[in-house]
Amino acid sequence: MFKVIRDRFGAPKTNTREDVIERYQFVFRHDRAGRLVDAQEFKRLRLPRSRFMPELADELLREASESCRIEGADLIVEHCYIERRLRPLNLFLRETDPAAAEAAIIDYGNALRDLASSNVFPGDLLLKNFGVTSHGRVIFYDYDEICLVSDCVFRDLPQPSCEEEETSGEPWFHHGPRDVFPEQWLQFLSIPSELRDVFLRHHADLLTAAWWRAVCLLSPEVVAINSSLAPRAVPAA
Repeated sequence: MFKVIRDRFGAPKTNTREDVIERYQFVFRHDRAGRLVDAQEFKRLRLPRSRFMPELADELLREASESCRIEGADLIVEHCYIERRLRPLNLFLRETDPAAAEAAIIDYGNALRDLASSNVFPGDLLLKNFGVTSHGRVIFYDYDEICLVSDCVFRDLPQPSCEEEETSGEPWFHHGPRDVFPEQWLQFLSIPSELRDVFLRHHADLLTAAWWRAVCLLSPEVVAINSSLAPRAVPAA
């Protein structure tokens, strides 16, 4: 699989091209715990333009102009990463038999645990960002938002104190750019309904801030912002 970085990212992402390159460099240097796909960096690849569907070539030139250009009959890729092809976990769960789907969703939770043990937080936990190998192992392959567990602030979700807060469409409490609320994850992960109970039986603790704070406290790289286990709930001004 060839991965070329877009020139710009659409909302809600705020990443830059340089941010993504930095995250790949981080993965190259870090302990992967067997849960981060290996990516090989290539520069100045020359490929015949005729090998590309016209729509794909046009999109590369439009969305990744800093990496791709045309030279004669060739499409030059100035910079890209090449990874092994995996079946995205969300598609795998739809297509496979129930037993394999259960094993995969359990291993998805195990992958989060293994990554956390090496001080890695995927950032974007959506199933589509994880893949299943030919041996049935779940690994992470989208590094756009990867960071250190110890750089995050894992918080309990504050409880509303009035009806206005409970029905508010926007967060009514203060939260910073590093704040993470594991209690909110389940509704966004899009785990198929028939597999939710399986995931919760094995990994319900991953949906608590306390579990992640405990990981931070065990990490030698823990930062001061995670030294307290007390949740914060500061109403917005």
